[in-house]
Amino acid sequence: MKALVLCGGKGTRLRPLTYTLPKQLVPVANRPILHYVMDQIESTGIKDIGVIIAPETGERIKEALSVNPWQFNFTFILQEEPKGLAHAVMVAREFLGDDPFLMYLGDNLIGQSIQGFVEEFRTSRPEALILLKPIPDPRMFGVAEVDRGGNVLRLVEKPKEPPSNLALVGIYLFSPAIHEAISRIKPSFRGELEITDAIQALLDAGKRVRSHVLEGWWLDTGKKDDLLEANRVVLDELVACALEGEVDEQSKVVGRVRLESGAQVERSTVRGPAVIGAGTVIRDSFIGPYTSVGRGCLIEGTALEHSVVLDGARLVNVERLEDSVIGRNAVVAAAKQNSKALRLMIGDDAEVNI
Repeated sequence: MKALVLCGGKGTRLRPLTYTLPKQLVPVANRPILHYVMDQIESTGIKDIGVIIAPETGERIKEALSVNPWQFNFTFILQEEPKGLAHAVMVAREFLGDDPFLMYLGDNLIGQSIQGFVEEFRTSRPEALILLKPIPDPRMFGVAEVDRGGNVLRLVEKPKEPPSNLALVGIYLFSPAIHEAISRIKPSFRGELEITDAIQALLDAGKRVRSHVLEGWWLDTGKKDDLLEANRVVLDELVACALEGEVDEQSKVVGRVRLESGAQVERSTVRGPAVIGAGTVIRDSFIGPYTSVGRGCLIEGTALEHSVVLDGARLVNVERLEDSVIGRNAVVAAAKQNSKALRLMIGDDAEVNI
């Protein structure tokens, strides 16, 4: 079995960050989202990984995977234009050959292992097995209608009136039969080849399509609030206390805080769960829960909470900053203290003077 990880797309919902950074590489708890995806695939024993990349961001994806602790065999496959998930499978046809494969969207995070999902496919051998999650409003996703036995009856892409509350998570398993199904579909109203249409084509041909319902959390990290929620959940579940940096006698570090090597905390309080990157200086500040601060940052005279701060950013004299995403090397500085809580989303190299 092989895996196909989709790292194309433009990430329009996360702009301005994604003007300069692929959405799959936006950090959660100071790790790129894509690395969590690779952790999941490693648990399945799959070693041959095809990675769909876009012309604009492909080199960044390759760089992020150049350190390869999973010891995967990577094949990078260029998708010239974002013409849909089924189109990505077409582009990867030579790599996939006649092998069954796992397809995983590179910006998805889930809160449980996919090992059981893959084992179910290997055991029951349907033509497709799709991962589903009940959500309150599935209208922005592909939606599945299933019977009591978990067999998929039909799929609808972004329906105005969903037939169920079961959304497609963005993790799929396919037999080689999917290729013939894709050859029979036409572009949707969006001009894309939809994977939901291809799976429906399997159903129309009388093929067996099974479903597996995700019990843990699922986060599509395509928007600012989703990204902050992903950061919160991952910090809550994964961060253990590890103080490798320096904390002076006038500072307090409370709870589960990971302070990376070379980081310094001076006359400040850091309350976990939180991650502070290597080489970052926290001075005369308060870092509240659910905050990730990248490497080489300066946080001075600032109260920061429930935020994601990327590498090299500088926050100076900001009395209160919360629910914010700050891009790489961005600067947020106040000439005088402002008692209002700021909520910002700014891209790389931006400068905000308050």
